[in-house]
Amino acid sequence: MAGPGAPLPLLEALGRLWQVQAQLGSGASASVFRVRCCGDPRAPPGAVKEFVPPARPGPARGGPEYGFGKERAALEQLQGHRNIVTLYGVFTNHFSANGPSLCLLLELLDISVSELLLYSSHQGCSMWTIQHCARDVLEALAFLHHKGYVHADLKPRNILWSAEEECFKLIDFGLSFKEGNQDVKYIQTDGYRAPEAELQNCLAQAGLQSETECTSAVDLWSLGIVLLEMFSGMKLKQTVQSQEWKTNNSAIINHIFASEGVVNSAIPAYHLRDLIKSMLHDDQARRATAAKALCSPFFSIPFAPHIEDLVMLPTPVLRLLNILSDASLQDEEEYDDILEDIREECQKYGPVVSMLVPKENPGKGQVFVEYANAGDSKAAQKSLTGRMFDGKFVVATFYPLSAYKRGYLYQTLL
Repeated sequence: MAGPGAPLPLLEALGRLWQVQAQLGSGASASVFRVRCCGDPRAPPGAVKEFVPPARPGPARGGPEYGFGKERAALEQLQGHRNIVTLYGVFTNHFSANGPSLCLLLELLDISVSELLLYSSHQGCSMWTIQHCARDVLEALAFLHHKGYVHADLKPRNILWSAEEECFKLIDFGLSFKEGNQDVKYIQTDGYRAPEAELQNCLAQAGLQSETECTSAVDLWSLGIVLLEMFSGMKLKQTVQSQEWKTNNSAIINHIFASEGVVNSAIPAYHLRDLIKSMLHDDQARRATAAKALCSPFFSIPFAPHIEDLVMLPTPVLRLLNILSDASLQDEEEYDDILEDIREECQKYGPVVSMLVPKENPGKGQVFVEYANAGDSKAAQKSLTGRMFDGKFVVATFYPLSAYKRGYLYQTLL
């Protein structure tokens, strides 16, 4: 939208002005930008997906208008589900470099599963995060499959965390199609492509028609690979393209879980292994549906988040560690003075809805601060982490809002 060094442009959308703050990503036909509503500092930021007009006009099918129309139609049909990105509206940007461009105004989400994998340093994600992600994505898939849609491009980059709603959401419906009406020849991304989609793509390149139709089962295959990567902490593109995988992927899955068995307790790991295997049958007719996968015993196990989860996944609740000593908890006057100081400091970043400081375990001496929105808690976490308070370094993490509201305090795993 703007070249290097150029002033940040303004967009008019849905009767309001929006300032472009940063580019979040770009692809062959579209770019995504972070935007902020002008004149209302408390309004949440948004994301604009701009379908870039080509420098030279090409065929309409496969062009930006077609991609925009496909994604808009899918999102309008799928609105209202908490695990699918929210579409606020559509508009035309008349000031694009190559002429008017079609845009989607979407909710702004946070960290992607791709970034979580990067930060896990090949150690894999916690079982708490894997379970959370698996359940949320399966809920989204069950909904969109019931509506007759296939996502067709499920991968770590297209699963993002919502700090406000404390859940993972699916984005990017540019390759989605109605089951039985596949209008895109090449679907899914290398490393996450189901065998039937791989065959279809190869035949299409040769100008041949596949006798096997891609169905919603391709999404379950992709999710199975994503979950296996989250567990192992490894990118598995080369593995799933190997002949050994194609011959017996079950043995490779067993090997991955056996090598990680020291880190993860046996029974939950076996339940996750079996869930993943149910999604990775070569025969799409044998693959679990999203609704059936949600019945896995893996989802009945209560996991606690690791400290890394509470740092990486923002929520409206901030948790401050290393502030209160046992002595200050016993001295009522000192306790009240410290709480007042903490409240005053925390209110610099936004209105504080509530505070909780347990005097007994679990959570003894920890300070929980609930903000009105996750934007305020993120600003506070960024500023307060590493600050000195009463001669000690403050550790600031987030905390699940749902658990806080229930008064449930995890014994966090370090």
